[in-house]
Amino acid sequence: MASKVAALLLLGIICFGLAAADIPADCCLKTSDRRFPPKLIASYTLQDANKGCPIKATVVITKLGRKLCLAHPDDIQQN
Repeated sequence: MASKVAALLLLGIICFGLAAADIPADCCLKTSDRRFPPKLIASYTLQDANKGCPIKATVVITKLGRKLCLAHPDDIQQN
């Protein structure tokens, strides 16, 4: 009986650790529609709402190391 409880406890700890690993540490909570020169972009990533963050966004890292949250490409309306 004690071994079953220990096994369930261990399984619970492992599952909790795996679930916590999927939660992003830093999410954009809102986006900006400001424009800036593309030459200042060092890199970018796409943030998806179904991956633990509340909204979809494009996270741009500038050459100065600043993080900017911009509208996700799926949400940009073409004129």
